[in-house]
Amino acid sequence: MYDKPLKGFLVAAGIFSLLGGLNSPDAEARSGKPNILFFFPDQFRYDWTSMNPVMPDITPNLKNLANNGVYFSSAVCPSPLCAPSRACLASGKNYEKCRVPSNGDTYPIDETSFYKLLRDSAGYHVLGCGKFDLDKPGMNWGIDGKHKREGLPSLLNVWGFTDGIDNAGKGDGQSANKKNIPEPYYAYLSDQGLIGKPMNDEAYTDNWIARNGLRLLRGVPVGEPWFLQVNFNGPHGPYDPTPAMLKDWETVKFPPATANQKDVNELRQRYSAEVYNIDRWIKVYLDELQKRGDLDHTIIVFCSDHGDMLGDHGFTGKGKPYHASVGVPLIISGPGIGKRIINTKPVPTLDITATFLDFAGIKIPAEMDSKSLKSYLETGTGYNRKYVISALGNWRMVFDGKYKLIDSKKDPLILYDLQKNPSETINIADQNPEIVRRLSALLPPWIETKNGGL
Repeated sequence: MYDKPLKGFLVAAGIFSLLGGLNSPDAEARSGKPNILFFFPDQFRYDWTSMNPVMPDITPNLKNLANNGVYFSSAVCPSPLCAPSRACLASGKNYEKCRVPSNGDTYPIDETSFYKLLRDSAGYHVLGCGKFDLDKPGMNWGIDGKHKREGLPSLLNVWGFTDGIDNAGKGDGQSANKKNIPEPYYAYLSDQGLIGKPMNDEAYTDNWIARNGLRLLRGVPVGEPWFLQVNFNGPHGPYDPTPAMLKDWETVKFPPATANQKDVNELRQRYSAEVYNIDRWIKVYLDELQKRGDLDHTIIVFCSDHGDMLGDHGFTGKGKPYHASVGVPLIISGPGIGKRIINTKPVPTLDITATFLDFAGIKIPAEMDSKSLKSYLETGTGYNRKYVISALGNWRMVFDGKYKLIDSKKDPLILYDLQKNPSETINIADQNPEIVRRLSALLPPWIETKNGGL
């Protein structure tokens, strides 16, 4: 059942149906299958939102989305690294099964994906733009972002997309440009005469990605079911907002870094400028859905592949078992889904996969670890997860909503009580052997990786 809310969020199951927890007859009569709009930014940490009372109003549109849906405040990614996390989502499988243990691995061509199931089993127009990272080491996006390969249709087609534009992430894009490797975003910058020149708002990477998504959406006939995944490159480092984007944040004081503290406020200002810019596109897309007549027929999901340490514990970026790295925001709204609900229980973002399939009327493959949230979203019942797991190379962790156990190949076991010690600074493993034994039995199996999975 629903758990403790943030201010303004309802939790009583009896109120649920009054707020939109019943199926929409109009949506069913239209096509029988809801559209799905999936916002999937890169490296967006769980607490960097307007839903966090200690933060400024940094994501007003995301907060509005949460007010019109279900907000999971303790969502955890399966692996806090780009390629593994996205492979887990595509396959619906935990880290140890996804076959992409590091950023040096490519999503296997023979691995099923929910994208392909939506396209081939349910007739969806499956669209995507931005950083896919399903072929991260290949660096063969092509100028059009179709990943064309000799002897194969494009990789986008193999993965299950009807159409899309796959561009490099920030670091890979810079590397590709230096090596003269064709890549769609840098091809666009070249056409605009902007290579090596100061960036403007129009040409900024996330704004270009968002416009690509709108163009893809406008190509779908109204009334036919579609799935669109918008993979923003931000707020991933290098934290590079334009001067105009940064202007409103360069005097803001953000919460200080936790442990090994140093001054990272400027970094957090730049990160926040990217977050705010992404947030504004939520309203642009909702307005577009309203114009198409699709707003009442679309499931909207906001999540991220992993978080960002932002100076906590002396680290930036991802790849760590701390919550700043593994925790992400997860919001789901749409027809038939309850409103103004917050779930504080641990939920794996992996469950998005089965949820998409369930809404599309597709049977969830038995080999998937993902479990559908559809029943919970619609009725407030049927949520059975007791814990979540995450792993990467040389470490693995389990979190039950209160205690987090981290098992590392290099260090002793670490146990944190996140309710009493949310900053994750006090190891209580030695004082709680029974809790350690209980959680140890839930840890995922080790797998062999190169370079610790990075």
